[in-house]
Amino acid sequence: MTTPAATPSPGAPGLDIPSVTVTPGGTASTSLTVRNDGDIVEAYRLEVVGDCAAWTTVEPARVSLYPGTSETVTIRLAPPRSPQVRAGEVPLAVRVMPTEHPEAVRVPETTVRVEGFRELRAESAPKRRRGWLRGRYRIAVHNGGNRPVQVGFTPAQRGEELKFDVRPAEPKLEPGESAEIALRVRTGKPVWFGKPVTWPFTVTVAEVGAKPGDAGEDDQERPRTEAEFVQIPIFPTWLLAVLAALLALLLAWFLLVRPAVRSTAREAADQAVQKQPAPTEVAAGQTPVAGPGQPGAGAKSTPPTAGAGGTGTGTGTGTGTGTGTGGDAGAGPGGGQQSSATIDLATAGGETKTGTYTVPAGKTFGITDIVVANFQGDEGVVTIGFGDRKITTIALETFRNQDYHWVTPIRITANQTVTVQVTCAKPGTPATGLQAQECHEVLNVSGVLSDLR
Repeated sequence: MTTPAATPSPGAPGLDIPSVTVTPGGTASTSLTVRNDGDIVEAYRLEVVGDCAAWTTVEPARVSLYPGTSETVTIRLAPPRSPQVRAGEVPLAVRVMPTEHPEAVRVPETTVRVEGFRELRAESAPKRRRGWLRGRYRIAVHNGGNRPVQVGFTPAQRGEELKFDVRPAEPKLEPGESAEIALRVRTGKPVWFGKPVTWPFTVTVAEVGAKPGDAGEDDQERPRTEAEFVQIPIFPTWLLAVLAALLALLLAWFLLVRPAVRSTAREAADQAVQKQPAPTEVAAGQTPVAGPGQPGAGAKSTPPTAGAGGTGTGTGTGTGTGTGTGGDAGAGPGGGQQSSATIDLATAGGETKTGTYTVPAGKTFGITDIVVANFQGDEGVVTIGFGDRKITTIALETFRNQDYHWVTPIRITANQTVTVQVTCAKPGTPATGLQAQECHEVLNVSGVLSDLR
C-alpha cells in the first residue's frame, strides 16, 4: 500500500505499515511499500526500532528505486514464547534512511498486538511426609506466561480422610515470577497400631476464574503435582512385642518363680527350727545351766570344747571398729571404717582438666559406690579412673546425676588416686537461669578405708 507524502522532500518515500497480530512462539508478517518520489535514483536502508526490534526483521533490508517507482518489503515478526514478551499492544517502527538525502529520513509506525499465553508450572517438596496426624509441604509455582495471573490450588484425594489448608490461597504472579505456597495436610483419625498407612493426593494449579475452552486454557494443560502423606501408628509393632514379652515375664514370675521362692524360704525356716536343741532336763535340787542359744538370767554358759559342734565362736573376720557396718568382705584385713571423698572440678569451655583424690599412706580404699553430679547440664565428656584402671567414660549431656554401685569393692592402695577428667565442650545453664561461664562437676566416692597390712 502506497501513500504519497503531502509535501515530499526530494527522494522522500511514501510509507504506510498495516497493523498485525502475533502469538509468542509463532510468526506473523506485515508489509511496507517504499516509493521514490524524487527525481534521482535513490537507495534506502530499512531498520526496525523500538520494543519489537529484538524479534523483528525486514526483508530486504536495503532497496534502490528509480524516480517514480516503488517496492514492497516484508516485515517478519517472530516473538519467542517467553514472559519477557508481554501481552498487549506494542508499537512497531521502521526507520527508512535515504542514502542521497539522509535529511529526508522517515520512521513509519504501526501497532503490533501480542496475544497472551498461559504457562504455569508447579512442584511440591517434599514428595512424601511422615507423621501421626499432619504433614507440611511446600508448593513452588512459576508463571511462565506473558501476562499476570492469579492462581488457585485444588487439592484432591480419593477418599475424605485428608483435610487441606493452602496459605496464601490465591497469590497473584507477574510474568516470570515465582512463589512458594505452604500446604498443610491433616487427617482426623489416628492409627493406633499396625503398619503405616499411605495417603496419596494431588494438587492442581489453575488461573482463578479461567474455564476450559478459554483462550490458552486447557484442562489437560493445568499443572498437577503429586505427593503422599504416610501416617505412622502411635504405637509401633516392636513396642507391642516388648509389652507382650514383659507381660509374659511377669506372669512367669507370679506363676513359677514366686511360689518357688516362698517354698524355699519356708523349708529353710523349718530346718532352722528343727536344728534347735531340746531343753536340758534338770534333776531336782540342781541349778539349771543355759546351753548354747539359751541364755538365762543368772545362768552360766558352758564353754565350747575343742572338736565339739559348729556352735563355737571361732576367730574369723570380726566386725570393724569404724562407723560403717562391719562384718562384710569390704571391711578389709584388720577391719576398717566407712569413708568417702569428694572431688569438685571446674573446667573452662574448650579445655580439659583433671581432679584427683589420693589414698593416704598405709591405707587401702575399697570403693563400693560413686556418684557424679552434672547439676548445670554441661556438655562434654567425663572419664573416671581408679588407680591405673579406667572405670567409665560418660557424655555429660546424657545425665544430671549418675551413680554406680559394686557388691565386690574395687580396691586401690596407698598413694594411688581416684581420677576424674572433664573435657568441657559447652557450659550448661544452672537453676539461676543464666548460662554458666565454665563446666562444674562433682564426684563422690564411698567405701571402706582400712589399714594396709
